[in-house]
Amino acid sequence: MMKQLKCLLIAAVLFLGASQIANAQSKTAHVEVNEIMTKMPAILEAQKQLEKLSVEYQAVYKTMGEEYQAKIKKYEGEVATVSEKMNIERQKEVQDMEKRIQEYGQTAQKELQTKEADLMKPIQEKIKAAIQKVGKAKGFQYVLNAESLLLADGPNLTLDVKKELGF
Repeated sequence: MMKQLKCLLIAAVLFLGASQIANAQSKTAHVEVNEIMTKMPAILEAQKQLEKLSVEYQAVYKTMGEEYQAKIKKYEGEVATVSEKMNIERQKEVQDMEKRIQEYGQTAQKELQTKEADLMKPIQEKIKAAIQKVGKAKGFQYVLNAESLLLADGPNLTLDVKKELGF
């Protein structure tokens, strides 16, 4: 009798555990965030803005580099015909130009990163809100990013989130 009661108790625990696991699985879905990020019109527009800004920075940087190279070439050609004092001043001028070019490159890179963050933050928040809204509307407790899963065997809400975002 004790043995049967023990078996019955173990069976009940296993049954409850299995039903909890099944319930947890049914409350989990996934979304392919990378797919949304690569096709969302707002992100494509942000990328265009960043590319335009990057091209502008590159053009200025290239012009600065060309001016630097022209000045070096000119000064190298005149090194024997000017005074020692003038050569020292020119050397300092060239070093200052190098410094300005490097600082410009660093500043441009930082400004691009800041602009990217400013453009992407509201878009990412919008995506997150859409995922939460769709997940809640469909009764899911957890919505996971499919790219970070080894096995994404459950409802895929990507299309629903895209509809929520309007594309």
